[in-house]
This record gives sequence, structure tokens and C-alpha cells, in this order.
Amino acid sequence: MTSPRFPEFKMIGLEDKDCLAAFIARYPSEACEINLGNILIWRQFDHSKFTIVNGNLCILCEPPSEPAYFLQPLGENKIPETIAVCLNFAPRLSRIPESFAARYCSEFKCEPDPNNFDYVYLAEDLIHLRGKRYDGKRNRIRKFERSQSLRYMKLAEDHVDGCRCLFEKWLEKKASSDGAFPSVWRHVIEEALAHLIEIGLRGGVIEIEGRIAAFSMGEKLTGDTAVIHIEIVDPDYEGLPQLMNREFIKNEWAEYQFINREQDLGNPGLRRAKMSYHPHHLVKKYNLWGSS
Repeated sequence: MTSPRFPEFKMIGLEDKDCLAAFIARYPSEACEINLGNILIWRQFDHSKFTIVNGNLCILCEPPSEPAYFLQPLGENKIPETIAVCLNFAPRLSRIPESFAARYCSEFKCEPDPNNFDYVYLAEDLIHLRGKRYDGKRNRIRKFERSQSLRYMKLAEDHVDGCRCLFEKWLEKKASSDGAFPSVWRHVIEEALAHLIEIGLRGGVIEIEGRIAAFSMGEKLTGDTAVIHIEIVDPDYEGLPQLMNREFIKNEWAEYQFINREQDLGNPGLRRAKMSYHPHHLVKKYNLWGSS
């Protein structure tokens, strides 16, 4: 399949997986948005399309919740000129990692976007939860393990229906407390579950009394970092979120040094939860406009 050349675009579909994966493998980014799984599972909500500019992959997102934006161009040919082409078509580039901004964006107006900073943790911290700062999380896990008989398993296709049932319960509970925010995830979760193998996501589930009570999915981001896209936990079980986080990292991602748990999107509750795990560092990201 021939890739579109600017000004032509193509809506992103599963059939574009190999093209996208080739660019991402050659030009990996520390930003959680720049990986195959995230691009594919969010493509319908973001109305994502792509084009090639100066040999670089440029992805345009047009979500209903904010103005259109391009992601970081993937490539190394005439990047400032490529950015200028993108900015002549859309009002901004967004989710631009600090490393890319420092290298290429001196000619443009660039402002930090704290709501989209990624939280990155040492994998060993999430697995072992050592020290006084993790006392509360260890205590919740112990209390849960004493009260429940559970089983951790790798997420497989025969778990999908059970994951869907759990997600509907989670969505109903969260929608009543967080408003419209959880409903954004409906299409995203469905895409991830429906195309788990095709996209190449790695997942895990916790089963309690024959029923899926938690599931999580992620993938490799860079050579030393995995990214966790999705974590859905039955809200009726105290201590299960902490257990799911630990077991998923321990069983699926222990070979990686870092775990990227993505951003908080400005949600205060999510920000508190992510900070409570004491991130090793944040991946700072920026919005980019034309020359100031």
C-alpha cells in the first residue's frame, strides 16, 4: 500500500499497522502517544489520519474535545520545514516531548502542557513497593489477599467477554462520580479488546471466583521503557488496584527499567493517584505554534 503524500491524508486503520510500526521502530519517542497501540486504539476517537511530509510520518488528530493537532513528526529529514508545513495546515503540534522540542523547536512558540506530562516509574519500585512511602499500598494489598482467593493470568482472547462485562460495571460506577470522562474510554477499550493480538498488546487479568475482576494492557515504548495504556479494576474491591498494578508489572514488564503510566489529563483524582506511586521522572510535553 502506497502511503499518502502531503497534502493527501489517509484515515488510520488497522491495515496501516506495518507502515506505522516501521516509523515508530526507527524513530522511537518517550511520549506515550507515539507507539502503535496508542495510535490504533485511539484512532476513532481522535479521527486520526496520516500523511508523509519530506519523508517524515505526520499524524493529524482531530478529537471532538479539543482543537486539531499534529503529533511529533517521525523522521529526520527537514524537520523544521516539516513542522512549518504542519503548522500551515493545523493550528498546533501537541504532545511534543521535551527532547524533540529542545532539538527542533527554537524557531517556534513552545509552551508546556502539564496535563499531558507522562508519569514514569522505576519498574522495581512498582514491583517491590519497598520503604515507608509505600506502606499504605502494601497494607491494602495484604488485606485484600487475606480476604480473597485470586488468580493472575496473561490476558488471552477467551478473557475478552469477561473484560467487557467488567468494563461495563466500571463505566457505570465511574460515570456517576466522574461525569463524562470515563465514557471517552468506551471505544478505546473496545478497540483494544477486539484487536488485542493484531495490535500486539500485552495484557494481564486477575480472576476472583471465576470472574474477571481486573485487567490491564500495555506495550513496549522504548528500549528500556514499557507503557501501560489501560487498567480497569472492579471498584468494589479495596486493594485490588494496587495489586493489579504490582502483578501486571511483575509478570509482564519486569525486564524493563521504567514504566510509563501516561498522563493525568488534568484530573485531580488521577493526579493524586499517580503521584502516590512516586514517579522517577515526568516526560514533559509541549504545545507548539508558529513563530512568536
